[in-house]
Amino acid sequence: MSTPSGAPVAAPRIPEAVHRRRWAILGVLMFSLLIVVLDNSILNVAVKTIAAPEPTGIGATQSELEWAINSYTLVFAGLLFTSGLLGDRIGRKKVLLFGIFVFGAGSALAALSGSPAELIGYRALMGFGAAFVMPATLAVLMNVFERDEQPKAIGIWAGSVGLGIAIGPITGGLLLEHFWWGSIFLVNVPVAVVALIAMVLLVPDSRDPDPGRVDPLGVALSIVGLVLLVYGIIRGGELADFTDASVLLPLLGGLVVLAAFVWHEKRSSHPAIDISYFRKPAFAAAVAAIALVFFALMGVTFFSAFYLQSVRGYSALQSGLLIVPLAAAQMIFAPRARLIVDRFGARAVCTGGMLLVAGGLAAFAFFGAGTPVWVLCVVFFVQGTGMAHIMPPVTVAVMQALPREKAGSGSAINNTFRQVGGALGVAVLGSVLSATYRGGIEDHLGAVPASARHAAGESIEATLGIAEKLGPAGRPLIGSAYDAFLHAMHVTAIGSAVVALIGAAVVALFLPGRPPARKLAGSEETPEPAAAGSTTRS
Repeated sequence: MSTPSGAPVAAPRIPEAVHRRRWAILGVLMFSLLIVVLDNSILNVAVKTIAAPEPTGIGATQSELEWAINSYTLVFAGLLFTSGLLGDRIGRKKVLLFGIFVFGAGSALAALSGSPAELIGYRALMGFGAAFVMPATLAVLMNVFERDEQPKAIGIWAGSVGLGIAIGPITGGLLLEHFWWGSIFLVNVPVAVVALIAMVLLVPDSRDPDPGRVDPLGVALSIVGLVLLVYGIIRGGELADFTDASVLLPLLGGLVVLAAFVWHEKRSSHPAIDISYFRKPAFAAAVAAIALVFFALMGVTFFSAFYLQSVRGYSALQSGLLIVPLAAAQMIFAPRARLIVDRFGARAVCTGGMLLVAGGLAAFAFFGAGTPVWVLCVVFFVQGTGMAHIMPPVTVAVMQALPREKAGSGSAINNTFRQVGGALGVAVLGSVLSATYRGGIEDHLGAVPASARHAAGESIEATLGIAEKLGPAGRPLIGSAYDAFLHAMHVTAIGSAVVALIGAAVVALFLPGRPPARKLAGSEETPEPAAAGSTTRS
């Protein structure tokens, strides 16, 4: 380390021993993150199999499938505040180890589920464990890399999400072709064991020297509010009627509870989330971008599995392979996004990324039963490229807005908006898909017994199942089901693209532009608060 003559030597914020093995630590963090991402991407491929009647699946309805995803996501999102604060308080390595252990145990139990209700419950347990994993990985990263290397490390961290997206569907497809559906969860167990061992050996512990207290009331309000809100949206999709009392009451109740959550957080001396962070336009725009892009993408990911498998007839493995271009684009471009940001600025890069995502989503509105496979691959690659130029810059914007000591809180905010956006995307867009599909298929259910018509109109899988039982009399229903689903998918895709365009407008208006050129060495420059104390090693 060298400094100008007579200049004070800043005390290194990161111990030299930790700094030397920082890339190995990043590898362990990526592996830990992988099990969380892997699980969600595997489940998206398996939804058709789980929806099948026993013994192939467990006969889950579309609503139950949505809850199998949302029970995980809502528990995850609701506990992220607490897990981030606990990591800052008692040590990020400790909560990381705890989270991986619980996630692995929940995975083993989910594999043995005998009913949709059991699967939903064990998925919630997995979400509980995951809530302690994802924010801790990013918080540890911020405490083993100096500020100038953080954008590169975050880009690689975000690229590992692409790796999980690629491995998940392929692994899920292979498992579903050779084993029962529960194997998609059981595969998490050995991954969790390896992650635990590597973490004990390599990852250092870190904490906030001046931590705040946990806010149990805030956490409870956030969980209750989100559950009520999303339940109301899913119920509206089931009934194809958002004016029913069983829909309006939870919707309004959820909004009231979430408003109470914000009111409580603004007045609490130890809030789960510091509302003052959102007074910074760049910070607020970054978290909004995260929520909006995952709102759009998670909804499309949910219905694309049915499009690829139910309409196109691809196997789970083939569907997984079609997702590889999306994952490959993220792995290729996410680690390099910082170079584009340095040249053009976060505003231009993220706006361009959002427009690419919107274009990819809008393309689904033109897909039919015979769309060439290469077109699907191009669209998925475009979506992955857009994501790769959104997630690293906005994550850097969120994390570097806070002091290093508050990395757990910053990571919790980043991941909470990501998960809440994804949960609402599945709920809202899944409900739009369900309601539109029911409206398109109900006039074609005349040959179906009256007692089975409501169930037959809930999803394309339900309709195809009834058509198969009807034999030759059900063949015309198959074509009608395909037509109704494609129309519903087109409507949902347009809605997703609109949400992505709103995200593009948000980042274009509020994210910072091109960073100013660095001053020459020796000139006076006031360091940013989050960078205070950082050093340059040579």
